[in-house]
Amino acid sequence: MRSVPRYLSATWLICLMLISSSAESKKLYKYQDEQGAWHYTDKPPTTERPVEVRQLKAAAKQRVWLEKSGDKTSPEFFILNQYPGPIEVAVDWAGHDNVIATPELPRRFVVETGKSDTLFKIKGAGQAQSSQFTLQYHYVIGRPLTGYASDTVYLPPIAANSRFQITQAFGGEFSHTDAQNRYAVDIMMPVDTPLYAARGGVVLEVESDYFGNGTEQAYATKANSIRILHDDGSMAVYAHLALEKALVHPGMRVEAGQLIAYSGNTGLTTGPHLHFAVQVNQGMELVSVPFTFADQNRQPIEPKSGVWLEGYGGKGG
Repeated sequence: MRSVPRYLSATWLICLMLISSSAESKKLYKYQDEQGAWHYTDKPPTTERPVEVRQLKAAAKQRVWLEKSGDKTSPEFFILNQYPGPIEVAVDWAGHDNVIATPELPRRFVVETGKSDTLFKIKGAGQAQSSQFTLQYHYVIGRPLTGYASDTVYLPPIAANSRFQITQAFGGEFSHTDAQNRYAVDIMMPVDTPLYAARGGVVLEVESDYFGNGTEQAYATKANSIRILHDDGSMAVYAHLALEKALVHPGMRVEAGQLIAYSGNTGLTTGPHLHFAVQVNQGMELVSVPFTFADQNRQPIEPKSGVWLEGYGGKGG
């Protein structure tokens, strides 16, 4: 998660503090033609000559905007949400003088995908000749869920007849100490192991363009991942996936047991594995929640460290 500053206009300044972002990267293609001249392009070239391909670093991509309409004396504000699911947005003053908002700020709004209705209006207060304001906002993906509890049993996200061990479970001291990851599990597996949806839902976001890994904190936000929204508002996160091998896209409906990606070794890792967690939005914060996997008899088992998960069901090998 990171903050990304944006500006609405020179007159109406909007300070964005985005706590969820996605990335978009490109490849650089380099080749030499028959005359010996070098060419560089971001599109795959049509040539029989040898081509050097370089993966460029992923760049942040904005998916949520606070926009305005109406005239300058009484602008109205709305949200554009490019996620294929709901978000919760908190809007507040960063500074204001001789203006009022209706409804009053600060305030939180739940916004579905697409363009929202008008969320609030701003106008001058009293007879002051000048007025100014700066707005700031941040958002959390997912509808707010207070006191969430579920008895859903999740499929092991691995192929039928495969078997992999949990190496870090709930409360793991290495990297499962914060709210987002406290109830996460790490499942050790080789790179390019096929991965399957542990529960059906709608794909909210896909990160597929990161290619580095390491133990430095800088890699914490650079793991390829897939986030799937379930019907009850919870979200499953599959992380450290292989470069450019996601088989799903945002807005796509997937079923439990459907092939969605391949494992990798991207982001903050000490080795190849799958990081899996179930998260909900509570108090404008993504928090992980406890869950159980199903064993071969489809009975719930607690995902403890050292447990071997076995795939089953109508999933390919």
